[in-house]
Amino acid sequence: MRHSGTAPPEHRRGAAVTTHATRTDDAIALVESSTAHNYHPLPVVVTEAEGAWVTDIEGRRYLDFLAAYSAVNFGHRNPEIVAAVKAQLDRVTLTSRAFHHDVLGPFARELADLAGKDAVLPMNTGAEAVETGIKVARKWGYEVKGVPEDRATIVVAAGNFHGRTISVVSFSTDPVARTHFGPFTPGFTVVPYGDAAAIADAVDDTTVAVLIEPIQGEAGVVVPPTGYLTRVRELCHQRQVLFVADEIQSGLGRTGATFACDHDSVEPDLYLLGKALGGGVVPVSAVVGNRDVLGVIHPGEHGSTFGGNPLACAAGRAVVAMLATGEWQRAAAELGEHLHSRLRGLIGHGVVEVRGRGLWAGVDIDPALLTGREASEALLAEGVLVKDTHGSTIRLAPPLVVTRDEIDAAVDALARVLSERGA
Repeated sequence: MRHSGTAPPEHRRGAAVTTHATRTDDAIALVESSTAHNYHPLPVVVTEAEGAWVTDIEGRRYLDFLAAYSAVNFGHRNPEIVAAVKAQLDRVTLTSRAFHHDVLGPFARELADLAGKDAVLPMNTGAEAVETGIKVARKWGYEVKGVPEDRATIVVAAGNFHGRTISVVSFSTDPVARTHFGPFTPGFTVVPYGDAAAIADAVDDTTVAVLIEPIQGEAGVVVPPTGYLTRVRELCHQRQVLFVADEIQSGLGRTGATFACDHDSVEPDLYLLGKALGGGVVPVSAVVGNRDVLGVIHPGEHGSTFGGNPLACAAGRAVVAMLATGEWQRAAAELGEHLHSRLRGLIGHGVVEVRGRGLWAGVDIDPALLTGREASEALLAEGVLVKDTHGSTIRLAPPLVVTRDEIDAAVDALARVLSERGA
């Protein structure tokens, strides 16, 4: 499994190795002048990557502790995934779903088996998977549960992040995601995250689904109270409501289990998957469930030109095969214990709280010292890439190929940053 790409000491902490004609400022200026400003990236321009390390345009190397928001769970340019995609490139890359191809069936069967389900509806991005899950749940509600037409509702949680489409931001509680994007899609009821009683109160005869993240990522890696997912599962069963788990960030090994729901021995009706499913190579997403739910979708009612394309299926098959060994989940669990132990040691020394599970952590920095953005920029100077969210919180999500020594190097860098700010 190991593919760490560990850098020698002289390459660490952003040390300059070579200088290219195109400098960081020039590369960033070109992006700023040529693209819409819908992101505010850290000022680093990546040109190469391997394992848990990336190299910027000026030859500096950094530990990647974001892993593209879990899309690079298996390390940059993982050899098994790259080999599978290269082999597929020599055969066929796209047919559309107008025709069959020989990779979709094996991919769907293997992914369904990994999830303990019957069927897969393949798409491309995580947002597409969420939109697909919403459509499936509504159609199931009308055709199976018997909800009156156009009355279907879905219960969601405050603090959620499920994407950026109009339907999804319609039930976001983040004003930045919503302001000036209305009118919004109706049919969603928002309740506090982690409050099963609030879900019970919100469910009525029009409710077709409860859509939640087993661990909220964008909110700061928020883990719900013990028993929450179990109670949600029970409520959905009792009230004939679909339990839809958005495992796009939390799934596929990140938390030390195949799915975050596994920690509570809970099986949702639908898994929404994406990000790591493409192995950090191509966009791949999927809705995974049983035929009695996914079977409500018929030809012409939903689809995607690129959804389930041969190249995506080749990458997805490689990912599923690796997860089927259990080795990646075990590594995330073991290394995650070390990561969280080291981070908890910083509480009271510039860190207020640490949350998360496996190789995924939300770290609340003392706002008197640094904002999350300032902490991310300071860590960039130390040769570690992380990203902020909501005020003074930073997220750590290294690729699962990270080593114990690399975890220590990243946490030591955070400790230095906090100490230099007077912690």
